[in-house]
Amino acid sequence: MAKTQTAVFGGGCFWCLEAVFQRLKGVVSVESGYMGGVVPNPTYKQVCGENTGHVEVVRITYNPDEITFHDLLEVLFTIHDPTTLNRQGNDVGTQYRSVIFYDGDMQRDEAREYIAALEAGNEYDAPIVTAIEPATTFWKAEDYHQQYFDNNSRQPYCQFVIAPKLHKFQKKFAQQMKAS
Repeated sequence: MAKTQTAVFGGGCFWCLEAVFQRLKGVVSVESGYMGGVVPNPTYKQVCGENTGHVEVVRITYNPDEITFHDLLEVLFTIHDPTTLNRQGNDVGTQYRSVIFYDGDMQRDEAREYIAALEAGNEYDAPIVTAIEPATTFWKAEDYHQQYFDNNSRQPYCQFVIAPKLHKFQKKFAQQMKAS
């Protein structure tokens, strides 16, 4: 098997991001968790209290021979609103901020270039607020957060928030989806 790489993104609720990224060809695994805060091994309750500094993130392990970091950025910027600070839809708080936690100069530079191109192309009606920060310790979220959409697809949040993001993703990236 080819050597894998990781990408860590925050863009609202990690359940939404996980449901999308795990369906991409070349993605080996997706884990929901927390990054960017000061409290070791935070709990969901602590992170939601907005006192830890953590962001809800997904850690994506991918095969760079099948999918690129640029491809992952394209998906991220399709499925979330990078122009709202500390908010995605009805999810409000610093734990929902838009952020790319980079692992190395290549990811940092590519993220900066990608955002600059979006801004130059006036892709959004407001400035992009997505932060680009060095990766810190990834803390895996509690087990019940993993594969949340797949295990709870009938829940109202899944139906009204995650399902429309999945539909948007499936429409634009049909050729890049794993076979069902």
